Amino acid sequence: MLQATDQPLQAVSAPRRPLRGLDLFPGSLANKVYLSLKDAILTLTFRPGEILRKPEICSELGVSRSPVAEAVARLAAEGLVDVVPQAGTFVARFSMDEIREGAFLREALELAAVEQVATTITEDQLVLLRRNLRVQEALVQDGDTEGFYELDGQMHELMLSFTGFRRLALLAETTWVHVNRARRLILPAPGRVAATLAEHQAMVAALEARDPALARAATRYHLRQLITFLEPLADARPDLFRQG
Repeated sequence: MLQATDQPLQAVSAPRRPLRGLDLFPGSLANKVYLSLKDAILTLTFRPGEILRKPEICSELGVSRSPVAEAVARLAAEGLVDVVPQAGTFVARFSMDEIREGAFLREALELAAVEQVATTITEDQLVLLRRNLRVQEALVQDGDTEGFYELDGQMHELMLSFTGFRRLALLAETTWVHVNRARRLILPAPGRVAATLAEHQAMVAALEARDPALARAATRYHLRQLITFLEPLADARPDLFRQG
């Protein structure tokens, strides 16, 4: 079972796990390095405010400085790292303004999507969602927060894909990038994973009922829980959040 804790930032304070191997990622060497570093930032393997030591990254991934420098430039363009002249490269701290903006944009996209999907969803598509939920339930029972996080993302991607719009999931992911990283802070909070599962079940039930209004309401409630949890966290842990 999930272990209750008064410290929702366990993932942030834990010793750093190794970077994921480049063979797990597609594309050129530079793209593989970029995806490995981005994965480490989004999963809080690299913590907000932490300095990125390029020689250590080169050694760990077994690459030269060139692909690492290219990867860092891409991450800086996405706002995931801050390059400070004469000081170094740092993992960007969280910004509540960016999180609120990302959550606003994602909500607009996802509410429009579920409202449409509620009127067009097929039985085969519902089967995919139900299967996903069953795995989520097993992961909650096993206390596997990381696995649950992955299935959570897959469920949302499925719902977006059911609109038939090929670029929608990518657009939603782009708007969600800062929110996605911040979500890692709250999933370990006591009861949050089980509550998230219940919210997912309500969303799927609304789609099963083919009720657009109910699907919008269930999805809106689910998406807004993130801000509800993060607002007090920003006050409690100013070291993780950008001020001003």
